[in-house]
Amino acid sequence: MRMNQRTLSAAVFAGVLMLSVSACKKKVPAPPPPPPPKIVDAAPPPAPAARITNFSAEPRSIQSGQSATLTWAVANATDISINNGIGSVAANGTRQVFPTSTTTYTLTASAAGGNDTRSVTVDVSAPPPPPPPPPPPPKVSGMDMFNSDIASAGDALFDYDKSDIREDARHVLTHDAEALKRIFAADPSFTVVLEGHCDERGSAEYNLGLGDRRATSAKDFLVQLGVPAEKIRSISYGKDRPVCTDATEACYQRNRRAHLAPAQ
Repeated sequence: MRMNQRTLSAAVFAGVLMLSVSACKKKVPAPPPPPPPKIVDAAPPPAPAARITNFSAEPRSIQSGQSATLTWAVANATDISINNGIGSVAANGTRQVFPTSTTTYTLTASAAGGNDTRSVTVDVSAPPPPPPPPPPPPKVSGMDMFNSDIASAGDALFDYDKSDIREDARHVLTHDAEALKRIFAADPSFTVVLEGHCDERGSAEYNLGLGDRRATSAKDFLVQLGVPAEKIRSISYGKDRPVCTDATEACYQRNRRAHLAPAQ
């Protein structure tokens, strides 16, 4: 069947219109996504500051000549020091100090993030004055000591016509020797005389010799016990100075003696 020209034109127009509508419905491609944001590196955290957690002195008050102990603890520090001649120290420690006057110690801690300081003062006082010395004992003279220690001890007695030191005389002279050493130590200027005596029997000349032997025997005994010989002078009175004048053996015995007396 043959189409007329008007029908054909209408068909062509309809086809073109359909193509146009189809073309209008075609999807438009989406735009590309934006680029991801650029990541910038984060800044490093700030360095920590030095921190003193403890700085103390014990005791805080002392007397001159005594010591105190410094104690400290520090965190985050790269350099730590204490003044007054102590210098660099570890982060934790103690140090004994001997200030002679009131002194302030300063602890300094340094770090890149900041510094820290702390001070402590040790008060120093003068020690109390020493107590006064005790008063010296009262001075006792050699004469006082002699009268107390020797005069009451009695004489060294001898047998008839003898100058030997018998047993009872040894005890008397031993006592005298110890007393004389104390006396001479306390009073170096003190000296004594050792007298030799006899009873009335015999001649005066013989008894002077016998008295000398008795005084010499007694002196030698004292010197052997440590008494300085130069502190003793011996003399004989023979029978001239009796302590008893009765004509009895008891009286004669009292006169046969070596007698110590202070030197005049």
